[in-house]
Amino acid sequence: MSRISIPTVEQSAEASKPLLAAVKQQLGVVPNLMKLVGHSPAALEGYLSLNGALNKGKLDAALRERIALTVAEYNGCDYCLSAHTYLGLHVAKLSEAEIAAARDHHSSDAKTAAALRFAYRVAAERGRISDADLTALRQAGFDEADVVEIVLVVALNVLTNYINNVAQTDIDFPKVSAK
Repeated sequence: MSRISIPTVEQSAEASKPLLAAVKQQLGVVPNLMKLVGHSPAALEGYLSLNGALNKGKLDAALRERIALTVAEYNGCDYCLSAHTYLGLHVAKLSEAEIAAARDHHSSDAKTAAALRFAYRVAAERGRISDADLTALRQAGFDEADVVEIVLVVALNVLTNYINNVAQTDIDFPKVSAK
C-alpha cells in the first residue's frame, strides 16, 4: 500500500487535472506515479515538461528507456523497473534480453553500452564522474548535447525513483523487482 495517497484523477488538484488528462490522452491510462506527483501541480508540470522536452532531444526512446532501467536498478525502484520494462517492451520495442542487459548497464551495441556505463557512473557518483568516464563516452561517438541529455535523463529518472521509493507507490504495471 502506498505511503502517500494516490488520488483518482477526479480527486486530484484542479491544476493537475488538465495535465493528467493529457497523460491519459498520450498513454491511454494515468499511471499511479502521475496521480501521486499530481498532489503538487507544480511538480507534475515540471516532470511532464522535462520529460516532454527530452522526448524531442537527440536521444531516441530506446536509449532513454535503457537509461531509465539502468538507473531504476541502481536505485532499487521496483515501480520504475516495472514501468520502464513495460514501456521498453511495448513502446521502445526492446527485447527481453536488451532490457535485462540495460538493468546491468550493458548492451551488445558498443555505443549504447558506453551510454549506459556513463549513465550508471553519473548515478553512482552523483554526477562526480571522472575525466576517463567522459572521454569514454565521447570516444563512443557522443557529443556535448548527448552528454547533457544523458545526464538529464539520469536526473529525471532519479527524481521518479526517489518519489516512488519514498511513497512506495502501488505498482500498476506487471511487477518487476530490483535484484
